[in-house]
Amino acid sequence: MFPNDAQRPDPDLLLANVQAQDRKEARGKLRIYFGASAGVGKTFGMLAAACKLHAQGQQLLVGVIETHGRSETAAMLEGLPLLPLKAVQYRGKTLSEFDLDAALARQPALILMDELAHSNAPGSRHPKRWQDVEDLLGAGIDVFTTINVQHLDSLNDVVGGITGIRVAETVPDTVFDQADEVVLVDIPADELLARLKSGKVYQEQQAERAAQNFFRKGNLIALRELALRRTADRIGDDVRAYRVEKSIAAIWKTDAALLACIGPRPGGEHVVRSTARLAGQLGAEWHAIYIETPSLQQLPGAQREQILQTLKLAQDLGASTAVLSASDIAAAAVEYARSHNLSKIMLGRGHRSWPWRTPHIRRIAHYAPDIDLTEIGAAANDTAAGAPSAPGLGQGGINGMPAKRRLWKYGWAGAASVATALVATPLFAFLDLANIAMLFLLVVVLVALRFGRGPSVVATCVSVACFDFFFVPPRFTFAISDAQYLVTFAVMLAVGLITGHLTANLRFQARVASHRESRSRALYEFARELSGTLQTEQIFDITSSFVQRAFRAKATLLVPDADGRLLAPEAGMNDSLAAALDIGIAQWAFDRAASAGLGTDTLPASKLFYLPLVAPMRTRGVLAIEPESLRWILIPEQRQQLDAFAALAAIALERVHYIEVAQNALVNMESERLRNSLLAALSHDLRTPLTSLVGVSETLVRSRPALDPAQLAYAHTLHDESIRMSALVSNLLDMARIQSGEVTFNLEWQTLEEVVGSALRASGSQLKRHQVITQLEPNLPLLRFDAVLLERVLCNLLENAAKYTPEGSRIVIAAKAHGSVVNVMVYDNGPGLPLGRQEALFEKFTRGEKESTKTGVGLGLAICRAIVEAHGGTIDTCVSPEGGAGFVFSLALGTPPAMPELDLVQSEQ
Repeated sequence: MFPNDAQRPDPDLLLANVQAQDRKEARGKLRIYFGASAGVGKTFGMLAAACKLHAQGQQLLVGVIETHGRSETAAMLEGLPLLPLKAVQYRGKTLSEFDLDAALARQPALILMDELAHSNAPGSRHPKRWQDVEDLLGAGIDVFTTINVQHLDSLNDVVGGITGIRVAETVPDTVFDQADEVVLVDIPADELLARLKSGKVYQEQQAERAAQNFFRKGNLIALRELALRRTADRIGDDVRAYRVEKSIAAIWKTDAALLACIGPRPGGEHVVRSTARLAGQLGAEWHAIYIETPSLQQLPGAQREQILQTLKLAQDLGASTAVLSASDIAAAAVEYARSHNLSKIMLGRGHRSWPWRTPHIRRIAHYAPDIDLTEIGAAANDTAAGAPSAPGLGQGGINGMPAKRRLWKYGWAGAASVATALVATPLFAFLDLANIAMLFLLVVVLVALRFGRGPSVVATCVSVACFDFFFVPPRFTFAISDAQYLVTFAVMLAVGLITGHLTANLRFQARVASHRESRSRALYEFARELSGTLQTEQIFDITSSFVQRAFRAKATLLVPDADGRLLAPEAGMNDSLAAALDIGIAQWAFDRAASAGLGTDTLPASKLFYLPLVAPMRTRGVLAIEPESLRWILIPEQRQQLDAFAALAAIALERVHYIEVAQNALVNMESERLRNSLLAALSHDLRTPLTSLVGVSETLVRSRPALDPAQLAYAHTLHDESIRMSALVSNLLDMARIQSGEVTFNLEWQTLEEVVGSALRASGSQLKRHQVITQLEPNLPLLRFDAVLLERVLCNLLENAAKYTPEGSRIVIAAKAHGSVVNVMVYDNGPGLPLGRQEALFEKFTRGEKESTKTGVGLGLAICRAIVEAHGGTIDTCVSPEGGAGFVFSLALGTPPAMPELDLVQSEQ
């Protein structure tokens, strides 16, 4: 009986669940504290749970906790055992990172790992903290961790589109989905903004910037919704897994998921639209299915096309669609609803012209009394009874087969039974009547196997008639001498009908299974062929070939150029496909990542179907297909297989793209390494003769007796050019040393005024024809920097200002404390910076004027950026108050050491 079958657990699912449970028991348990944004209390909640476990005697260890200056969070750490952080050297700095090896050596029962999406410093075992967590779980250690919704890989771009800020640190969704527990930490947006304002999220200056950018109320509300929905999806997966594990067949009405059942009669579109409206009102997901029985397989082609169009409409309206093959419609609908935990089934109102037929709604109610059933009334333009079928019904035969061919099958069925009677007549004296009846049943089975259910019914009826006429006494009449033969006829008729019905069903199921196996094999072979491709042309050939074989269609791939414009392949395209190809439609599909053309709502008159190739990172191209028939696009299974083909092709194109990117990166890295080595060698070899040249020129200038005026002018020119050439070579050498990491910083706390003064003295010869003004804010605090390198930054900025401004121009050096940094500006009233090239000026060997008589190799600003960033600061262009060019760099204030009180010293003296 069906109810027992529905409650019987799937053995494959149970086996997979047992194996997964065994693997879980060997691993540690992962609990994620999940929130919409920083400041909701994830770390505090994790520490509160840890303190409770610690008080109960649980052995635990604090691996990494980021308090961000929050006193309440820091207070929770008191009494908890802390794992010392590991010091990692990176670019002259000492960074503190999680010590994975020490944690594995101590083997705690539980470890706390804050900020799961954190990127580890170079030199650590893993680049990401979530990979450290995977090692801890693999060692059997339980882990508590935290993560925000914007760090989930699948939602990273969504959050970036909402907030305008896209974070670089992400965690794969598989880590989140495979967590044993997810604890949602949530507070309303207004309360979070109040916490931010009171300084409980960030410090004052950082909180001001956050409130103006990320922490806007609309952003927080949207992030909160994303976090709630993602948690709900995760819990829904847990519910389904638990139902499988416990073999629970009953529907749990945890949500209002709907199932629309589409039938062969008119009104299917009305059912779909009504279900879509109700799902929208309830905010629920919904499914639409069409259950194809062997008898429905015999529908005319036009009517089947109409059913598939209705399924496509459901898919366009947001439903998950499926075509199921079954002999019992009600049983298949209930089984689908139970397997997907759908609590409501929507059906169209049945016809009333055949009252003796049991409506499917009654049988579904009998099979599943716990499922809600809704009967949708007929649309205004549908007739209540005797409505005409879909266009073409009655004009074709089986699967659109001509009526003559259909009658030919029935004729063959009847002729086979008559032929059996004629063959068996000479054998009547040798065979018993039961054996002759078996011959007729064999013919019925063969007819059902060859022609289907309808001809098998004809063969059964003709066989019973022939058996009575030719073999039952009195022979050659339809009269019978014994009433018991009526039982024989009835049994023979029933056995023939049942046998024919079962044989036709098996024939239908075998054909369906064959189609599924064919689709699976094609998908496997396509993936196998693509796995070894290294060139885009190979992907073109393989995709076109497989689409033609699997879908009986002509296909070609269109890929974009560097500007995102699709290019048609130059060769290898069929003539009819090339004639029908419309680049405009393909470009529309590419730009919007949506299908277009044949069988869609966008330019359906086109002869081609355009399917975008959407890869994980971006859309990689468009697959243009010219099918032999529109019908295969409408079949959900065929469309799903085509979507899988497109996804595989897109991933292959993206893989080839990144192979080319990696190769270009390697070439560029090697070129950069060789260029830096060449720069270092040349500049080092040039410094010795240049030093001698500077010394000689300076000797000539200061020689006694003094040179005559003409000779002295030449000596001064020689000296100035030698100094300038020496500075250029020094820049080359410094850039090579910075790029190779050989520069050692001498960081000391000192005043900014001193380094500004030394930079002005060093640049005196370049600035002597300009007006230089200093505007340093009084009482600037001490800063921690390398004086020699920072002097080089100021000298390069001043030299640029002097070089690209006319004589007599104003050059200003200004410095002012702003929040936690000191901003230093160098600006002028000259012609300004070239528009659109501000960022390019900081690249190596890039000059403000490409063709110019001004000296320089374009390294000054590149060296400035390298030095400032090495100090942990930033440098960029800015708007000059004088109307010319401006540059600004920032240095962190920090906490300078305490200075001795001069007043106390003087009083003691």
